[in-house]
Amino acid sequence: MTYGQLAGYKGKAYIGIDAGSTTVKAVVMGEDKEILDSTYLSNSGNPVPIVRDYLASVYERCPDLRIAGSCVTGYGEDIIKNAFSIDSGLVETMAHLKAAQEFMPDVEFIIDIGGQDMKCFKIHNSAIDNIYLNEACSSGCGSFLQTFAGALNYSAEEFSKLGLFSKNAVDLGSRCTVFMNSSVKQAQKDGVSTEDISAGLSISVVKNAIYKVIRPASVDQLGKKIVVQGGTFLNDAVLRAFERELGIQVVRPVIAGLMGAYGCALHAMERGKETSGILTAAELKVFTHQVKNINCGLCSNNCRLSVNTFSGGRKYIAGNKCERPVTKRVTNSNQNIYKYKQELLAEYEDIEGTRPETIGIPLGLNMYELVPFWHKFFETLGFGVKVSPFSDRELYLSGQNSIPSDTVCFPAKMLHGHVEYLASQGVDAIFYPCMSFNFDEGLGDNSYNCPVVAYYPEVIAANMKLKGRTVLISDYVGPHKKKFFPQKMTELLGKYFDGITLKDVKRASDLAFKERDLFLSRVRDRAQVIVDTARREGKRIIVLAGRPYHVDPEINHGIDMLINGFGVAVISEDSVSHKVNKFPVRVLNQWMYHSRLYAAAKYVLTQPDMELVQLVSFGCGLDAITTDEVRRIIEGGGKIYTQIKIDEITNLGAVKVRLRSLLAALEQQEREAI
Repeated sequence: MTYGQLAGYKGKAYIGIDAGSTTVKAVVMGEDKEILDSTYLSNSGNPVPIVRDYLASVYERCPDLRIAGSCVTGYGEDIIKNAFSIDSGLVETMAHLKAAQEFMPDVEFIIDIGGQDMKCFKIHNSAIDNIYLNEACSSGCGSFLQTFAGALNYSAEEFSKLGLFSKNAVDLGSRCTVFMNSSVKQAQKDGVSTEDISAGLSISVVKNAIYKVIRPASVDQLGKKIVVQGGTFLNDAVLRAFERELGIQVVRPVIAGLMGAYGCALHAMERGKETSGILTAAELKVFTHQVKNINCGLCSNNCRLSVNTFSGGRKYIAGNKCERPVTKRVTNSNQNIYKYKQELLAEYEDIEGTRPETIGIPLGLNMYELVPFWHKFFETLGFGVKVSPFSDRELYLSGQNSIPSDTVCFPAKMLHGHVEYLASQGVDAIFYPCMSFNFDEGLGDNSYNCPVVAYYPEVIAANMKLKGRTVLISDYVGPHKKKFFPQKMTELLGKYFDGITLKDVKRASDLAFKERDLFLSRVRDRAQVIVDTARREGKRIIVLAGRPYHVDPEINHGIDMLINGFGVAVISEDSVSHKVNKFPVRVLNQWMYHSRLYAAAKYVLTQPDMELVQLVSFGCGLDAITTDEVRRIIEGGGKIYTQIKIDEITNLGAVKVRLRSLLAALEQQEREAI
């Protein structure tokens, strides 16, 4: 890579833009891959005016510039592409790979640390073999260091240089910013120098990257040919800490902070255009940008949309969970098992019974899968049955005042809203029992429910005061013991209602077990239809693996529809887990839902056109175990493991990066294999 002069340049030029989470980077590249000009600026929360000003300055300094191609990447890819008529967009991982291979063609591992995200990828045979991305937390990224620099009254550059003069770097661990702040304050009280604090924070960034994001069994797994990039690695202290931790020297390109933009410029060159569609100097002079916030209203999600309108009538819509606001087309649920499950559950409507009492069933956690069982059970006994609706934001907020702990997973928090809804409907009883065990599907060493799923009824009982005559039935039940279930349920219901006989309960139980089997078989049959159809159409298939409650549209935030939007079919872990016999794993396999995850991962390895994406809820302690084991199974079979963490905050931008990275890596692997 060389440098050239923008002023007076006569050849073809290519523009690459990286609209990142905190900064905007752009390069103008010549036809010999030389950098003619570049910029690296804070995006100030809105990359559009930054890019406009830069392009205007490029035209001003070189009025006759012949732009043959343009490309954009980063979190702001879509808005910048639409705003300035950029020729193409490229997922960040591929942009960084292209740039890294210009500096080291046989690179084995790339790590890019930006302002709020971290991207690491293993390279095998010139193709991405595995991808590691940080989660929603930006701890350990550039903004992490910038925050502490500002708190200590230094610029980021000054603060980073201080770390090079440290003699005894303070050990600050690799925790999140909130806890780290306390550690820094304590270090200051102990008289630790600013130099040692700066060095300690740089080491924390490195340890966070290696041991919290990449998590290799040994550092040798990363290889010896490593390229580091991203603005954070412009910090010499971070670079030195990284090399010392690995015990090897790595390559930091001179344009480490511009690698995404440079990779885009290289991609634009590969596209082979004669003239780019990017806005001309004259069009930039009359460029306008207006933003209007509206609610979609085209479906029950009622997404809050940001409609960006640009000069020339170009539009970009953000905040949508599907393509309907843009294309006006309804997502085809025939390729989506999550939508099919929602359709099945909607069939269990509210009914009036022959008895005077009405039972309310909250649609959440394990009840998301057990609604067919309990609905048929109480319907057969003659009770009226009312099921709470699918979750939405309003339902969630209605139950917030009774949530005792903010650290519990979002699906558990959602239960409060469902119980609140049923109580407001005046049902006689809300049936939400404790269930230590789930149905045993023969995949694990036992069939426990996780502690939250099993005993959250106790939390509801202790923290929610139901109004009127409604009672909460949170007793312990065990349908996994089919032989003893009728007798136990007869005794339990007898405490709350008159006229409950063992004979009636036995009949209701038999029909309930059949209904559960029917529900599961319908799901599995539809999944097979989806798979067969996808294969006829040459589509990829993703097993979107999680728990039954991840089907909840408010919990999964429409990730299933997002995957469909990429032209990929979606099935779930429970639709394929039964195709695998019990096999040994490296953890205690005693949780029923976890057994399904491991079995689904094992099955995916036998299907060339299937990949697994695991949904994980923040606050789920057990997933610290399941994610490692699923990852081990998937990677052990030579496939790419992708994890998506979700909570009450919608952040589909980061999810898109993960999914596009996976699909781009798979496409590149296929090209390399030809």
